[in-house]
Amino acid sequence: MKTFISNYNFKNAISVLLLCFINNTIVGQSDSLKITRTKQDTTQLSLNMDAVYNRPFLKYGKIPIAIGGYAEANTEYKVTDGITDGFAFQMRRMTLFLSSSVHRKIKFLSELEFEGGTKEINIEFAALDIQFHHLINFRGGIIMNPIGSFNQNHDGPKWEFIDRPISATQLLPATFSNVGFGFFGKTYKPNYVWSYEIYLTNGFNDQIIGNSENKTFLPATKFDPNRFEESFNGEPISTIKTSFRIKKVGELGVSYMGGVYNKFEVDGIKLDKKRRADVFAIDFNAVLPKISTTINTEFVWTLVDVPDTYTQQYGKKQYGGFIDIVQPILQKTFFGFERSSLNFAIRAEYVDWNVGTFNETGGNIADDIFAIVPGLSLRLTTQTVIRFNYRYEWRHDILGNPSVRTAALQFGVSSYF
Repeated sequence: MKTFISNYNFKNAISVLLLCFINNTIVGQSDSLKITRTKQDTTQLSLNMDAVYNRPFLKYGKIPIAIGGYAEANTEYKVTDGITDGFAFQMRRMTLFLSSSVHRKIKFLSELEFEGGTKEINIEFAALDIQFHHLINFRGGIIMNPIGSFNQNHDGPKWEFIDRPISATQLLPATFSNVGFGFFGKTYKPNYVWSYEIYLTNGFNDQIIGNSENKTFLPATKFDPNRFEESFNGEPISTIKTSFRIKKVGELGVSYMGGVYNKFEVDGIKLDKKRRADVFAIDFNAVLPKISTTINTEFVWTLVDVPDTYTQQYGKKQYGGFIDIVQPILQKTFFGFERSSLNFAIRAEYVDWNVGTFNETGGNIADDIFAIVPGLSLRLTTQTVIRFNYRYEWRHDILGNPSVRTAALQFGVSSYF
């Protein structure tokens, strides 16, 4: 589970922040105090790891704090095997960014997310970056584990789809973050850029196999309310990623995250052997020249050491992934919005939570889902998108019975602010 903040304490914190802001404004009023929006540097080749920096921020004069954020809202009409609950209107999330340059080589960045209105208030990122060299940067705090690409680059306005990928939310723990430390760096050449990240953090716990889903389910590891304060078993997890982008070709990323997930010892008494969960991911994104087609894909493999005392419904191997293809079909001025773009988008995604066969019969263990999502999106600006999606999915239970089919019409908007 992410860090939760009570509404009372949060309101007090916001009040203090606003008072400080007003006070600084009154005391330091001058012609130089202007609200400005930071611009992204598009002259360099950017990577998924740069997403935490490549966000629009508002800055007021010489005040060292910049603020930004994004919001997502939508409506959905869903039917499962002919049964529907009708329309649902959703405010999925509102996220606030706060950043500060302590020094030209020291930066603090944070991400605070409100989900389901104020049903959850979560700190997803809050880390201090210290640059010693372009290849050696230290990062400490609440870190977004760089497994795959979506976990780092998940902001709603960047995507043409209302739902996040299944493999990123139900195979991997989406926006998975932990307290820890590590290093990152990159090097630029005229036509390519290479980067690395390596972190040690708190991490996994036994809810991976002890959860309400009754299967091996990595996202359940986020449900530990103490993971920002202590390690469940005293064993850190390691996350390593390297990425390589070639100009006019695309970015390829390879990442790994793994560690012990069970409590193997208490007060010096050995309870079990150390059982590991290991995740491997590969991601690729590119924009095809001339026709401007965007391709974004990610595939994930997980290996979990499940005790033999658990039934076969708990998978030891899992895999899944998605591929997005976005094609601009019309670029012009819409309703006074210059350089707007009407896009056709399609996503195909698949997750298998239990790769293998039954010991008794040799038959395939199913427990999988496949979905196809075509859609249209209107990007009024690069930072605001109106989206219409049609989602159709097939889900099989562990025995491979005839699939449960779900269709959904979705309409929504997402924008930075």
